[in-house]
Amino acid sequence: MTDTSLGYKGKVCVVTGASSGMGRATVELLVAMGAKVYTLQRRECDVPGIEQSIATNLSDKDSIDAAFAQLPKHIDCFFGVAGLSGAKTDYMTTFNCDYTANWYITETYLKKRMSAGGSIVYVSSTAGLNWLKYKKEEEKVLKAKTWKKVEKSVAKLAKISPSTFAYMYAKRCISYYAAKQSVELGKLGIRVNNVMPGSTDTGMKDEFEKMAGGEEALLKEAGTAGRLATSEEMAWPIVFLGSPVASFVSGVEFNVDSADTMMKKLKLKRDVEAIPITNKLVIKAAGMAMKKQGRAE
Repeated sequence: MTDTSLGYKGKVCVVTGASSGMGRATVELLVAMGAKVYTLQRRECDVPGIEQSIATNLSDKDSIDAAFAQLPKHIDCFFGVAGLSGAKTDYMTTFNCDYTANWYITETYLKKRMSAGGSIVYVSSTAGLNWLKYKKEEEKVLKAKTWKKVEKSVAKLAKISPSTFAYMYAKRCISYYAAKQSVELGKLGIRVNNVMPGSTDTGMKDEFEKMAGGEEALLKEAGTAGRLATSEEMAWPIVFLGSPVASFVSGVEFNVDSADTMMKKLKLKRDVEAIPITNKLVIKAAGMAMKKQGRAE
């Protein structure tokens, strides 16, 4: 199902993480709606109808710079979908892909190439829901003004933390950043929203199962649906929030998780992610738990 009424016809859209999962599903919807879509990802995006697929390592500043040198000077919509779980990558690589890339792209390129009517949609995760509770942990990251300084702000944690902790920390940081940018860029007429997906059946499903402690544990995070979401079910909210139809929607944290977040708010289930991610005792406990389960890095 496609809907050409969302106003994307002719819009220049940039999507990261577009070779698979919800990134690819987002691209497919945008192309069907007549957008001019450019994609940035490690592997080629072969969705028919895109303008250009650019091989990009989103955890590397130079690779991002090379990619943006090939993109149009004006961008209407940006979708920061790319992400790493940390199950197969080191702490810094994970953090840079999930937070630093989105921050750097926004500060270095989007603020120069977007104008009133533009929109930005970051795709974080329900793992970032506790950003406000622990925002003091994130503030030193958000205060960093260069790529190197961002890396320096998490360097000590990278040495002692499981790399999967980088996933949660980065998602909290980008959620905080999105909140701040919705105000700053909103004054320029540019909308900023944050989609927080719950458990989804993507190419990283096995990684998230491992992080959760098995398939059954992952399904417990699927809210009332009792199943994982499809990539397309995540793509539709992403595309809606970025569209001109959502012209008065900005600063939204859109939990797409079949009421899982609401169950936690109503105390119907425990929020296992409500922990201080930079606390050394928590980090140590997490490392011991991973070793016990045979998942030590």
